[in-house]
Amino acid sequence: MHGLFIRQRGAGWSPLALLLLILGLVGCEQSEQATIRTVADAESARLGVVTGSTPAEIAYLRFPDAEVQEFGDFSDTLGALQAGHVDAILTSINAAILAARNNPEFVVIEESLRDETTAIAMRKGDDELRAQVNQVLADLKADGTLADMSRRWFKRTPGPYEEIDVAVPSAGPMLRIGVSATREPFSFIDQAGRISGHDGDLARLLGARLERPIEFTDVRFDALIPALQSGKVDLLVTGMSATDERRKFVDFSDTYYQNKIVLLARTEGAEEAAPTTGLELRTAQDVAELTVGVLQGSAHDTWAQANFPKAELPQFVSYADLLAAVEAGKVDAGLSDTESLMIAIQDRPDLVPLGDSIFASDVGAGFRTDSADLRAEFDEFLASIKKDGTHADMEARWYKRNETRLPAIEFDEDAPPLRVGNAIVGLPSAAIIDNEISGYEIELAMRFAHATGRRPEYVTVDWGALIPSLVSGKIDLIIAGMYITPERAERIDFSAPYHRSENNVFVLKRNLAGAAAAAEGTPEPSFFDEVAESFHSNIIREDRYLLLWDGLVITVWLSILSSIFGTALGALVCYMRMSPNLILRQLAKTYISLLRGTPVLVLLMLIFYVVFASIAIDPVLVAVFAFGLNFAAYVSEMFRTGIESIDRGQTEAGVAMGFSRIGTFRHIVLPQALQRILPVYKGEFISMVKMTSIVGYVAVQDLTKASDIIRSRTFDAFFPLIVVAVMYFLISWVLIQALEYLERRTDPMTRRRRGTPA
Repeated sequence: MHGLFIRQRGAGWSPLALLLLILGLVGCEQSEQATIRTVADAESARLGVVTGSTPAEIAYLRFPDAEVQEFGDFSDTLGALQAGHVDAILTSINAAILAARNNPEFVVIEESLRDETTAIAMRKGDDELRAQVNQVLADLKADGTLADMSRRWFKRTPGPYEEIDVAVPSAGPMLRIGVSATREPFSFIDQAGRISGHDGDLARLLGARLERPIEFTDVRFDALIPALQSGKVDLLVTGMSATDERRKFVDFSDTYYQNKIVLLARTEGAEEAAPTTGLELRTAQDVAELTVGVLQGSAHDTWAQANFPKAELPQFVSYADLLAAVEAGKVDAGLSDTESLMIAIQDRPDLVPLGDSIFASDVGAGFRTDSADLRAEFDEFLASIKKDGTHADMEARWYKRNETRLPAIEFDEDAPPLRVGNAIVGLPSAAIIDNEISGYEIELAMRFAHATGRRPEYVTVDWGALIPSLVSGKIDLIIAGMYITPERAERIDFSAPYHRSENNVFVLKRNLAGAAAAAEGTPEPSFFDEVAESFHSNIIREDRYLLLWDGLVITVWLSILSSIFGTALGALVCYMRMSPNLILRQLAKTYISLLRGTPVLVLLMLIFYVVFASIAIDPVLVAVFAFGLNFAAYVSEMFRTGIESIDRGQTEAGVAMGFSRIGTFRHIVLPQALQRILPVYKGEFISMVKMTSIVGYVAVQDLTKASDIIRSRTFDAFFPLIVVAVMYFLISWVLIQALEYLERRTDPMTRRRRGTPA
């Protein structure tokens, strides 16, 4: 019988032993981890993923030799990484950047594992709602709202989010939104206790545009699709990737964000292997004999070979990979045009330009040598926009005001196509903004196509493939921020220059002269300072203690109500189990066998998602019902064995003395049975209290769920868990004292010692 092992009075201290074990494990030395500096390093590593997520699918397909460990929540994967149980985790680029920004132990490996389309999920066949959602998304994209949301929520620099107020209707058919609110910056719980983040804003905008009030349901990520399928929610707005596997079970809206899956690893291994600390760099010449990253086939590559002959010059196919390599310490420096670098370092505060500009170059459009007419058209177009001020306006918007949106230019769909080659090197040149290509060069191509009666078709290739694509006829021209150099002019023709660009070396800030000394002068915080900081960031900041308090109240009430319902039901099942009626006995035995053989989590989810699927019921009541059913199966057997342990002769004697059978049970059998039942009942009750920690699966914000929310905001894997462990111990201790008081009140020997009539 579950709980029978707790028989001694001292058994109530088991939560304390558990707490001491947790504290001991936290203090133990972490297991040796693999050094993860690149995607290739993860081939046979231990990788953590969230169950049912896109990163989980990628992990199994991309890393067949790796040991993949699945977790129920993103905060759990972070805890495993911090504890050394995994070498790296797979997650979205925005979540990884946020985790690394909040926890210096983490480093982002920005080599993309896969680009994913993020969309809103709805039930299969709900075509009307899908059409409405797609229309809202199209409107938000057209008026720039989605682009502004991406700017406000998906940023690399520290600082508060720019939240907006959205007037959501209070009347009308409710739009129920499913979220997993531990996925900052997509969705999380803010200081006011409401669902916030990019998808919190998006959900409210959906409600406002559809003129419907909204209601959020927060569940674990792996429970989102079951909640949608069972009708508990109408939409999932929580940064979910629209994968082919998920499309078998749900429908998706149009894409509202283009996501990138990356690796998040610990800094320990990367720092040990990276020769990028204390380089004392002052000028560009200081990197002349170091490792300098360049874009493949770029003018930077040519310049570096001529000016840094002793340097190692690894080549990268994309600007994002080059930035990531310098950030991760895989190379000592990189070369970039100044405009793109200034925009990139706004989101990467660890990167800085080194010294002054190293060279300047004219930028022009590239043409095949047999495309003289097209080149002449472009030169004529360029002269006209310089004359009417359009060119100056473009330069000001993209290079001075950091514009991110293209102007609205209409094209005839029947117009002949103009195939424009470009490379996504980032703003201001060309970048993917709100799932659409944008940038200075893109606008230039649009205006040229419009002026000549054509329709632009953008062909995106790696930088090194631009000229081969042009020469082979796959594209008609190159408008990609390409420098006009003698080497390139031997293969292709160039237009007149449309821009002049400066160029810089860039490095990690910590490698600048004086940075190491400044770091050494910073005193190491003491253990108590770290504890105080953890307490402040996890408990005090943003009034997060209120989350714990609300979770504590839910946990206590859930435990008490479940025990009351379970005890009453258990008494009924016990009566049926001891009934002379064969049918009642068999029903009771079947109930006990089924409930004791079913895991509590499975029972909870079956009741929530199947039994009460079409009923709007408070999840707390569902949890009380589920835990009460489980508790009743165990306590009914406790009651039966306790009653049967009383000599049957006492019942017969009571009847002979004139008591009724009910009176005999009440005054003679029950008091003795309680003395034998309570020690076992006490253990089962405490076990149930601890089992309530799984109610987060059905959108109940208990104590454990509160700790998950805090961990998802602070990225501190351990401190919130330790606080919750202490709180569970205190709950258990207080409830044990209450039950022991009841035990003493029913113990005749204790009552006689105190002079209380038995």
